[in-house]
Amino acid sequence: MTQLNRREALKLGGAGVAVAALAPAAAHAAPTPYFQHGVASGDPLPQAVVLWTRVTPTPESLPGSGTGPSAEVGWQVAEDADFTAVVASGTLTTGPERDHTVKVDVQGLRPGTGYHYRFSYLDAHSPAGRTSTAPASGADVESLKFGVVSCSDWEVGYFGAYRHLAARDDLTGVIHLGDYIYEYAAAPAVDAKNVRLHQPAHEIITLADYRQRHAQYKTDPDLQALHARYPWMVVWDDHESANNAWEGGAQNHTPDTEGPWEARKAASRQAYDEWMPVRWGQGGVLQRSLRFGKLAELTLLDLRSHRSEQANGLAVDDPARTLTGRAQMDWLKQTLTESRTRWRLLGNSVMVSPLKLGAVTAEVLGPLTRLLGIPQGGLVLNSDQWDGYAADRAELLGHLRENGITNTVFLTGDIHTSWASEVPLKAATYPRSPSVATEFVVPSVASDNIDDMLGVRPRTVSLAAETAIANTNRHVRWTNLDSHGYCVLEVRREQVRMDWYFLADRKKADTSARKAVSFTGVSGTQKIKRVWG
Repeated sequence: MTQLNRREALKLGGAGVAVAALAPAAAHAAPTPYFQHGVASGDPLPQAVVLWTRVTPTPESLPGSGTGPSAEVGWQVAEDADFTAVVASGTLTTGPERDHTVKVDVQGLRPGTGYHYRFSYLDAHSPAGRTSTAPASGADVESLKFGVVSCSDWEVGYFGAYRHLAARDDLTGVIHLGDYIYEYAAAPAVDAKNVRLHQPAHEIITLADYRQRHAQYKTDPDLQALHARYPWMVVWDDHESANNAWEGGAQNHTPDTEGPWEARKAASRQAYDEWMPVRWGQGGVLQRSLRFGKLAELTLLDLRSHRSEQANGLAVDDPARTLTGRAQMDWLKQTLTESRTRWRLLGNSVMVSPLKLGAVTAEVLGPLTRLLGIPQGGLVLNSDQWDGYAADRAELLGHLRENGITNTVFLTGDIHTSWASEVPLKAATYPRSPSVATEFVVPSVASDNIDDMLGVRPRTVSLAAETAIANTNRHVRWTNLDSHGYCVLEVRREQVRMDWYFLADRKKADTSARKAVSFTGVSGTQKIKRVWG
C-alpha cells in the first residue's frame, strides 16, 4: 500500500542548556574514512549519557555486510573542546556481529554539565560531539528547551529541519517521536517527487537491510550535525519496522512473501539498538523516563510493540484491545502518579486527542452511538491512533482525572501535520466536560502532507479540512495540514510554550525556516492559548 493510503484519514479532513555554553564542536567536520556516520549521544541522566558511533575499519566493512575485522575503538569525554581535561575514557571492541557500531553508557559524570566527546581508531579521531547530563533530580531548574521532530522520509525531502535546530545554541536536547527511517523500497528515479533514493533499493526486511538503511540516513550532513550538537531522546513509531505495525504484524508486511513477522520485527529492533543512541528500559523495553530536576519528567512510550491489530467500527471500544499493552499501561500510570516534577511530558508517537469530522453536533453524538450502533466516541477516522483504542485512552485519561494529575503534555508525531489541542475527558460534551491534558503534534521533517499527497498547492485544499476539523472538534485549537518543519518546546515552572517552525521548501537542501505560531499552556489549567502567529 502506498503512503497516500497510510495517511488517507487526513484527506478527510536553564540547567539543561549547559551544553550551549561550550565552544562549538566540529559538527560539520568531514567524516574520516573510519568514522563515516558521525557521532551521537542520547538519554541523558544526571550522572550518565549514552555515546554512539560506527567505525569502518576496512573498505569492505560496509554496513549490513557482516564482514570485516574486529576493531578496538577508544572514547573520551572532556570538559573542553581541546580534550585537555578528559574526565572519562575507555575502549570498546566492536565487529560485524553488531555492524561495527559502538555504544557506551558513560557513568560517573556531573549533573547538569556540558561535555565534549570523541572516538578514536588507530591514528584517527572521529568528529567531536557535544552533549550534556540531566540536572540532578532535586535541582531547581529554571527552564528547559527541546527541539521536537518526527517523520523524516529520506526520499521526498532534505533534512533542513535538523540543520536549523543544529544552528541553535539554546537547546537542552532533541526529542524524536518516531519514523526516524522509512522501510519503503526506492522510488523509480530522482524526479519532481523525490530528491534522493533509498538504499538498499528494495523494501527492507532483513537485518542487513535495516542496517544499510540506518547507515544511509546517518550519512546525511544535517542529521550528523544535530546528533553531534545535542543529546537525543528517541522512540520508534511504525516505519522503523513496517507501516502500521502492531504486535503480530503490519499493514506493510506480507508473511507469504516476506517471511515471519517475528523475524522482521527482531531484525528491525536489533538494527535500531545498534544504530541509535538509546538506553533500553528495565527488562529491555523501549519505554523509559528521563527526569530533568524538579521541573519536568519526559516519559517515552512504545506504542507499536504491544498493541492489538488496528480495527474499525465497534471493535475500537473493545476493552480487550490495547495500544500500550497491560504492563506498559500499568507502568505509565504508576510513573505519572509517582512523578514529583512540575511537568509531565509524554513522548507519544500517535495522536491521543480524538478526531471527528462531519456536521453532527456533540450534543446528539451520544444518542446516535446508541441508535446507530457506532462506537461510543463516534466514527473513527484513523484507527491507528488512540482513537482506535478507546478503552486504553479512557483508562489513561480517567487516571489523570481521578488522581488529580495535572500539567501532562502529550508530544506527538506520526501524522506529518501540526496540531495544538486540549485533551478532553469526554470529547462529545467538551468544553462542559474537563480537559485533563494538552497535546502538541509536530510537523514532519520531510514526509508527505495533504498538499503533497494530492499534488496541489499548499494552503488550498487543506483549508477546507482544517475548517471541518475546527467545527466538529472543539478541543482542537489549531491545525496546519500542509507544512513541514520542527518544533521547539520551552518548559518553565508556570508554563510550557511550543513554537512551530515551517520550512520554505523541503526539497531544497538550503531551505529557510520561519516561526509560524506559538501556543502556551499555563500550569494547572490543562488549557492552551495562542500567543504568537
